[in-house]
Order: sequence, then structure tokens, then C-alpha cells
Amino acid sequence: MKALEAKSLVLLHHHLKALRLPTVGAECEKVAKQAAQDNVDHLSYLLQLLELELLDREKRAADRRLKAAHFPTIKSLENFDFSARPSVSKVMVAELARCEFIDKRENVILVGNPGTGKSHLATALATSACQRGYRVRFYRTTELVTALIEARDERAFLRLKAQLAKLDLLVLDELGYVPASKVGAELLFDVISSAYERTSLILTTNLPFESWTEVLGSERLTGATLDRLTHRCRIIETKGESYRLRDAKSRTRRARDGTTAPSSGAKPVDNEGTLDEDNTND
Repeated sequence: MKALEAKSLVLLHHHLKALRLPTVGAECEKVAKQAAQDNVDHLSYLLQLLELELLDREKRAADRRLKAAHFPTIKSLENFDFSARPSVSKVMVAELARCEFIDKRENVILVGNPGTGKSHLATALATSACQRGYRVRFYRTTELVTALIEARDERAFLRLKAQLAKLDLLVLDELGYVPASKVGAELLFDVISSAYERTSLILTTNLPFESWTEVLGSERLTGATLDRLTHRCRIIETKGESYRLRDAKSRTRRARDGTTAPSSGAKPVDNEGTLDEDNTND
């Protein structure tokens, strides 16, 4: 390489770094060689580089949104077993995955017994939202209630509410497993009420609506909460047997029959003995 070319490359990489175009800097020489071989003009060469920069920038932004969402695990709709959940409309879920419901400030409530895929669907839809540019935060409901109480005690409640208000989508997982205290129920209602027609919610619960007083304490608060959640809302029921229960029954049958291969209806188990991702969430 000639000295002038080497100096130009050094200056080029310096300028690209200053302009914060790392992908252009990493790919420019390789793309230039390919462009020369293909007899591509300068504008097409520049377009290829900028497309690479844009794609990489979008990927890094999506990765940051996924990290900020604090998902326990990343889930996808491709790994959800719709055949085991005939009550769940694959067409409706695919429509929700396009995230138009977020633009309309609509909610999604997933109702069903433990182990029937509610959390998997909620996380997969929220993951799709992150990939499409929406700001998302995932909470187990008990964790959010605890955070709200701690923030109130530390006089940071308004700051936490302001952070939640910046979201496009808030996921509240597993409402119903632990009854909330009176203060916790009121603070949770405050968040849901503030989100009404401003921030979309995805909520999963193992309780039918008529049993929500077991968690929220009073019929008045329960009625007000449901009124806000169910207005402009999609409700999905995940009927059927728990994935975990089904897997346990399958393993029991195999042990009884002296076989090791999984039955056709069973979900696989990994090397550490934990169920695969379809089984690990409600």
C-alpha cells in the first residue's frame, strides 16, 4: 500500500470514529474491494456502507431495549406450541406481535392456569415490541408492588412513576399468586390508572376476574382496576394442562415403563434437568 493511501485510511478511520460510524469504519475496505470487483459506482458503494451502519445501529438499539426491559428470559412466538393451546388464536397473537395495539394504547390480558404459556406469550409479544422500537419494562407484579412501596417509603415514588410513564408497554406478570397489602394494592392501582390510555399493558393472571378481590382486597378497587384494564383490551385464555405437569407425567410414565426416550407429547429436558423454554414460563 502506498504511503498516501495508508495516510488516507488513517484519516478516514479517525473521521469515522469522530462521526460515530463504527460499522462503516469496520466494513469500508472490504466493501470497497468488492465494489471494485463488481464495478459498482461510488453512490452504490456509499449506499451499501450506510445500509450496513443502519442495520447494525438498529440491532444495537434493539439489544439495549431488550436489556432495559429486564426480561427473566427471552421468548419467541416461534417456540410457542399453539397446537397444545387451541384456545389461543395464532392469528390474533400474530396480529398483536405487529404491535399496533401499542399505538392504539390497548391492553392485553392473558388468563389461565399456571404452566399454560401465559408468561411465554407475554414475553414474546413484549420482545417483539422491543425489536420494533418500543420502550418496554417487564415486572412480576409482586416485584413491582414491592418497588412501589419501597419508593414511597424513600420518597422516590413520583420518580418511579415518571419512569414508568415514559414506557410504551408495561408487562405485569403473575398477578394473583400473592395477595397484595392494602397499600400495595392502592399503589398498583395508581400505576394502572396512570397508564390508562397512555401506556399499553400486558398482564398475566391465573385468576378469573371475579376472584381479583383476593389480590386487590376490596371490591371497589377491583372494579376500578378492571374498568381501566378491560376497556380497549384483548383477552386471551390459555386453557389446558400445564406444560410442567404434562412433562412430569411423561417422565413418570417413562420411568414406570423403563424407557428413556421422550414420548411424542412431552417437552424435552436439557442437560441440567430443567425444562425447555416452553415449559419454564406460565
